[in-house]
Amino acid sequence: MFESIFANESGDITLTIGSFLLASGMSLLLGFIVAKSTTFKQSSSKSFITTLAVLPLIVQVIIMIVNGNIGTGIAVMGAFSLIRFRSLQGNAREIANIFLCMAIGLATGTGYILYGTIFAIIVVVANTIYLYSNFAEKDKYLRVLKVTIPESIYEMDLFNDLLDMYTINHELKSIKTVNMGSLYRITYYLNLKNVKEMKSFVDELRCRNGNLEVNLGFVEDDSSDL
Repeated sequence: MFESIFANESGDITLTIGSFLLASGMSLLLGFIVAKSTTFKQSSSKSFITTLAVLPLIVQVIIMIVNGNIGTGIAVMGAFSLIRFRSLQGNAREIANIFLCMAIGLATGTGYILYGTIFAIIVVVANTIYLYSNFAEKDKYLRVLKVTIPESIYEMDLFNDLLDMYTINHELKSIKTVNMGSLYRITYYLNLKNVKEMKSFVDELRCRNGNLEVNLGFVEDDSSDL
């Protein structure tokens, strides 16, 4: 049951039209499943999704053509090296799905369809569970605060009492000069005690910084990029 569909009774590898069509059909089916799962909670281009759907079939045919030759290793290494160029514009989830599709193609290309199917289902189900769970999610109270103050009133502890009043904890991330050095932009990461008090917090900050810019928002999540 877990043997290659290309192996005959004597253990030799023989490729028939029927086995080729079976492997190709499973590659397309599993590729479609992976491509469909990629759209969960994520917006990707149509060209990328369709490429994922046919990638297992492409890898499968390459492996079948060079199977049994020294070119197998070279072909696989060359194919995986292409991931480096795609990763420049992709995020972590897209790269993982590309690897998954290539692994499926490797499995079907060597005839181990059942292995490839089980592997694909396990990865897709696990990935979906992680996406719809709270696993690795950021604290909903985590915010980034950017306050602009005049150079003349800059003090390290200018907002400490307000931060202690409205936040559970806070951390100074950066201090940057703007407007030819006449202003400072201070950035904090903080956890709010109560999100309903955001307006009051901002209003009090404005009173301290001379009604200059105050930006309180969510922390941008760039962790998906590789």
